[in-house]
Amino acid sequence: MTNQIPPSTGRFERILAYMVAGVVGLSILCFVAMIAGTALGVGNNDGFSKGLWPIVITLPLFGLPLAFLLTIGLIVFVAIRRKRDSAANPS
Repeated sequence: MTNQIPPSTGRFERILAYMVAGVVGLSILCFVAMIAGTALGVGNNDGFSKGLWPIVITLPLFGLPLAFLLTIGLIVFVAIRRKRDSAANPS
């Protein structure tokens, strides 16, 4: 039986993972808010152009591509770390 060390997650990986989860979660909440606002009649008489609605509408337009790029960055970072760990610990 070999004595293997479990892979550890670094601070940067956790930060990236939480950023992805936060941005995707906030974008989904904005989608739900838009659906609820439409159902409640906020869109009548140009209601979506006032208050926080412009931010709620545009946040998913920037948030979801950002989350996609962060996810790709996380995958690349984890792959590099695993390759470095496997080179340092051949078994």
